Amino acid sequence: MPDIAPIRRIYPFTHSACDGYFKPSSRDFVVREIPLYEPSGSGEHCLLYVRKKGLSTFELLYLLSQILGCKVRDIGYAGLKDKAATTYQYISIHHSLLPRLESARATLEEKQVKILNITFHHNKLKIGHLKGNAFFMRLKKCSPTNAKKLESILQSLTQSGFPNYFGNQRFGNEGDNFQSGRELAHNAMEMKNKKINKFLISSYQSYLFNAWLSCRITLSQILHHFSPNEAMNALQSSSLPALQHLNTQCNPQMLKIWQAQKQPFVLLKGDVMCHYPFGKTFLCEDENIESARFMQRYIAPTGALYGTKCINAQDMALVCEAAYKDKISASGSRRYAWVWAEDVESKYKPQEAHFELRFTLPKGSYATIFLESLLGKSLEICRND
Repeated sequence: MPDIAPIRRIYPFTHSACDGYFKPSSRDFVVREIPLYEPSGSGEHCLLYVRKKGLSTFELLYLLSQILGCKVRDIGYAGLKDKAATTYQYISIHHSLLPRLESARATLEEKQVKILNITFHHNKLKIGHLKGNAFFMRLKKCSPTNAKKLESILQSLTQSGFPNYFGNQRFGNEGDNFQSGRELAHNAMEMKNKKINKFLISSYQSYLFNAWLSCRITLSQILHHFSPNEAMNALQSSSLPALQHLNTQCNPQMLKIWQAQKQPFVLLKGDVMCHYPFGKTFLCEDENIESARFMQRYIAPTGALYGTKCINAQDMALVCEAAYKDKISASGSRRYAWVWAEDVESKYKPQEAHFELRFTLPKGSYATIFLESLLGKSLEICRND
């Protein structure tokens, strides 16, 4: 099976790239889980509030399984956290393992894992059992002029929101986990470890989502920057098959209606929308009406994580989405295509030339994508400045 090319993330913002150096480290990147619910205080499971450094969540789970003498699947967690960051997250174990945990605290601390709190709860943690994440990020080599520019962009970005791409962490150290995931999804290879198998397939689902989102933002940019006739020509000459196909299904009058929308992500009839920040999905019937609610943060469009039981877009939205559809035996779902950062704070330290950021994001959203939106460049470029 031939390899497929990595996706270049497209951003709809017009500001020029900002200077700044960011390298994920335990000092400059901190992540704290925001729990979905408070522990009940009783039950057969223990919720551990854990601080870790230098370990991925999978590495943490494996370490705990070795120390506690249980299987990895017996340990619950709400979400994956970045290996390079200092992270604070919740882990659940059965209460019968608590004595072994208590006797292993020193060993865990040697591995940069500290148990900060233990509370009883009635159920095991599962993926998605969190409200969101709070982040701290520190940019270095930031001049006073650049800091003012970042402050201005930050205000605009907090209002507009940003595309909810999956970050590089989703695709592994080499950035190509989706290749193996694609082979697994098409039964071109086998893997005995079910957890790794599921993770790799989800990486391929994430790849398809990013490709679709990049396509939709490209479409939105064409609509915002060209006249209807020029936009038709741009769609026809696009390198993206989805946009070429869209060109055959629409006309200048239809494009003129779409161009009335002012938000960076233009809605199409048949888009699968969802109440924000959580709620039920529904189909977009009138783009202009839903556009107003979208700009007010009441709703947001979603993209497909293709698999079983995944809700499909309809009408014109399906024309774009169908190009990124694949038969995948894993469970499917919808993911917000657009999100907003909350509780945004910044502080500039001129003596150190540091620009510090604090903000929260919905579960599943990447701080690195928010940072790329702010800086106007990819973090690969940022790290090499």
